[in-house]
Amino acid sequence: MHESLPNTIDYVEMPSKDLAATKDFFTQLFGWSFQDYGPAYCAFDDGRTTGGFFASENTGSVAAGSPLIVFYRSDLEKICAEVARLGGKITREIFDFPGGRRFHFEAPGGGEFAIWSE
Repeated sequence: MHESLPNTIDYVEMPSKDLAATKDFFTQLFGWSFQDYGPAYCAFDDGRTTGGFFASENTGSVAAGSPLIVFYRSDLEKICAEVARLGGKITREIFDFPGGRRFHFEAPGGGEFAIWSE
């Protein structure tokens, strides 16, 4: 049985121009598992958070005013190289911000994401 903590984000849905590429990318990058629900939707489980990707020609970016999903990894340079190797497009190289460092990327199915570290 799924139990959510009160007042926390419980589920995140994001657009993807290519669900197969999105699933492959995040499976290889983070080891996520996916469940298909028809040809236009798949749910993911990253071990802590659940959500889904839906088929869409429009995807999000910070420039367009979309929320930014930010992941954490301690091995920032290594994961940045892995994102690029797996077909992600680095849209903002590693930079410092108050509290750490991060980079932004576009996943193969579209959508801007970031990964940060101390």
